[in-house]
Amino acid sequence: MRLLLVEDDLMVASGMKLGLADAGYAVDWVSSAERALEVLAQESFDIAILDIGLSGMDGLELLSRMRGKGMNCTCMPVLMLTARDGLHDRVRGLDLGADDYMVKPYELPELLARLRALLRRSQAANSAVLSFGPLALDTAARSACVWAGGQEGSGELQTIDLGPREWTVLEYLLIHAPKPASKDKLLQALTGWDKEITPNAVEVYVSRLRAKLEPYGVALRSIRGFGYRLDLLQQETVIV
Repeated sequence: MRLLLVEDDLMVASGMKLGLADAGYAVDWVSSAERALEVLAQESFDIAILDIGLSGMDGLELLSRMRGKGMNCTCMPVLMLTARDGLHDRVRGLDLGADDYMVKPYELPELLARLRALLRRSQAANSAVLSFGPLALDTAARSACVWAGGQEGSGELQTIDLGPREWTVLEYLLIHAPKPASKDKLLQALTGWDKEITPNAVEVYVSRLRAKLEPYGVALRSIRGFGYRLDLLQQETVIV
């Protein structure tokens, strides 16, 4: 998942980036609302964290502009993070279109849980577990399991070991299943501005996932000139 962090305190931003990256987010950071608007006009993100107390244009004005006409982020989940604990600021932020609100100092586990909840809500999902056929991905526990028989409830439930980037690709595909995901979107989900990987890297991680999932009846179909989507193999081709 690609996340935009708008925070003008370098120490706070650095700590947040580390914690969010460890949790599997591709984090891009800007230190001003003005720069955030420039970025949002050109690129897309899955979720944003905005600090209210920004120098220059504050986070509330930024949020108001993000929710305005002509922006491509009008429906993107936004979490406001601030040192202000006044009722007026919370009410104004929510009225302007914030989806959630946390007061500093924050605890990282709670922040991550709130981000997961916002992402589920934006994708109309009610559970932290993303499922597709025999495959189940627990986004809270960061564990992946499959039913060995090739369908839910069939055979034993087995854990699949996934590398961090394999996890990111699979999570993105599951969130958007059964719709396809473009290679560009998968590439953006894998890395932020400060880390460069080539488009071929997406193919590498997809290939690794295919080898791990196809024995259980889950396929990653290539869509020529576009990207990939999850699909289910015919039952007779499943290797148990």
